Amino acid sequence: MQPPTETPNEGLSDVTRNIVDEITGHRRMRRNRKADWTRRLVQENRLTVDDLIWPVFVVPGTNVVDPVAAMPGVSRMSIDRLVGAAKEAADLGIPAIATFPNVDMALRDETGSNSLAADNLINAATRALKAHVPQIGVITDVALDPFTSHGHDGILRDGVIVNDETVEQIARAAVVQADAGADIIAPSEMMDGRVGAIRRALDDAGHQSVGIMSYATKFASAFYGPYREAIGTGGLLKGDKKTYYIDPANGTEALRDAALDVEEGADMLMVKPGLPYLDICWRMKDAFGLPVFAYQVSGEYAQIKAAAANGWIDGDRVMMETLLAFKRAGCDGILTYFA
Repeated sequence: MQPPTETPNEGLSDVTRNIVDEITGHRRMRRNRKADWTRRLVQENRLTVDDLIWPVFVVPGTNVVDPVAAMPGVSRMSIDRLVGAAKEAADLGIPAIATFPNVDMALRDETGSNSLAADNLINAATRALKAHVPQIGVITDVALDPFTSHGHDGILRDGVIVNDETVEQIARAAVVQADAGADIIAPSEMMDGRVGAIRRALDDAGHQSVGIMSYATKFASAFYGPYREAIGTGGLLKGDKKTYYIDPANGTEALRDAALDVEEGADMLMVKPGLPYLDICWRMKDAFGLPVFAYQVSGEYAQIKAAAANGWIDGDRVMMETLLAFKRAGCDGILTYFA
């Protein structure tokens, strides 16, 4: 039974009612909330399957489905199982997936050289996906952290992540990924000048139609822990990434960083993490007008799942509320493990 939309207030005096009417000016916000049909009619933001990008983790081998302990419901998959999952995603209408590799330790080194191999795990996955599920978009990341022995996103020299050498390598890796069939390159390592270098390298290699979704504002966040477990870098990382990720305290710096990516040719912009940075999503959309995406990262996912498992929240409702919050903040789409 529906609760009454207004308290009857049989005992309300004419004087009190006149006072209420005078204060509200006869404007009653609850009129549009009184029924399901009116609420649907005036709803400002909507979430559909078209708004979702599904991040997935790839591992070597065959017939592997390896659950990520810190991310209930998420598993690392071998390429053959990933293809099956991608078919299901495509059938559900999900437009794109973003692939992240968990590379064999024997292939990791100080410079992440395996990122340049045409047959590496991420490129093999892309070829399989484009061969068997051509209708779904494939987004690949050129950051080096899955390929380095130290877990950093760039090349480490004498304890320092070197910017220009890293940019040169990720631009080459981007071409190799495009050769494999990647539809969008999503650089996440936050090196200076990377978007321009990648755009030039892609164009010179004949990949003018391959887009760039820049991780324009990637913050030095504490929300990445489960992701690092998933790609196998959690125990490798020495130090932190504060010399190249953005300080969570800095909003204006984030906008300046995004502006450089726009100038260098980014087609889309991303904010990572998502929910703690809704203000950045809004500011970026307002400032640049480009498509803006938020990455609802592993820590955001894990805390919702953990609270739901303990019965502290309604997990499905909280999930939908957070995803709608991204839309309200101006995002055109969301990378989310809930996809």
